[in-house]
Amino acid sequence: MVGSGAPTRRSFIAAGLALAAVSSVRAAPGGPRLAAIDWAMLETAIALGHMPVAACELIRFRVDSPEPPVPEEVVDLGLRGAPNFELLQLVRPDLILNSPYYTRYLARLSQLAPVLNLPFYTRGEPPLPKVMAALHDLAGAIDDPLAATRAEAAAEEEFSRIATAVAPFSDRPLCLINIGDARHLRAFGFDSLFGSVAARLGLANAWEGQTRFSFLAPVPIEQLATMPEARVVIVGNVPVQARRGLARAKLWQALPAVAEGRVYQVPEVNAFGGLPSALRFARLLAAALARPPEVQL
Repeated sequence: MVGSGAPTRRSFIAAGLALAAVSSVRAAPGGPRLAAIDWAMLETAIALGHMPVAACELIRFRVDSPEPPVPEEVVDLGLRGAPNFELLQLVRPDLILNSPYYTRYLARLSQLAPVLNLPFYTRGEPPLPKVMAALHDLAGAIDDPLAATRAEAAAEEEFSRIATAVAPFSDRPLCLINIGDARHLRAFGFDSLFGSVAARLGLANAWEGQTRFSFLAPVPIEQLATMPEARVVIVGNVPVQARRGLARAKLWQALPAVAEGRVYQVPEVNAFGGLPSALRFARLLAAALARPPEVQL
């Protein structure tokens, strides 16, 4: 009888596949081998031009953060909340990129490699300045400070260009939301990535209430009635059932933003990302505002 601790044929196969994947991974020429647990840290490394050799939840990450693409050879370490430590050890990272969200594994991670643990999202504080600061913190840790200078300069130039393009829409505040069902929404405040980017673009946020680490949910749909002048921007897809419910809801149809055609929609964006997600949201928002509202609920 095989003991519980004995290796099985399946475990040998899994280990072989892992070794094959790891052997194909190469760090950037002259750069350290980075492994990212946190997505914002992953995006920060990508923005610097230092693609990690391994990261967590890459299947979902590629959906929420498709720009720029993560190569297939980057090893997937499993869940952010429960990374595969055996595979992480096989990757042999020089530096592990983490955040305060996953500090419960800090001691174990530190046994494998040095850990850089940076905060991005703090209640009551806009994250975009932290996103920019993280560029320099990580660049300093990997001894490539010029990468941060270049990335920040390029980002500021693009933000300024987009701010000019959306300036005509600064006449009304934006209400940035995500819809979960026909009765509730998630409202993004100034301390969210979306709210912080909107502020950088010169656009006011209509949501002035308190949030809990970037957003507040669930918020009753009728709360939108207290912001009659706002343009409503829906981030991400609206579930089919919610869409059907809103189409029948008299309250929704009577909202000034809905009745007057001031509802816009942008694709899914990583709400807890780094600079690539911030820039992606800015581009998508500008594109949505530039065309006639398309949301028909």
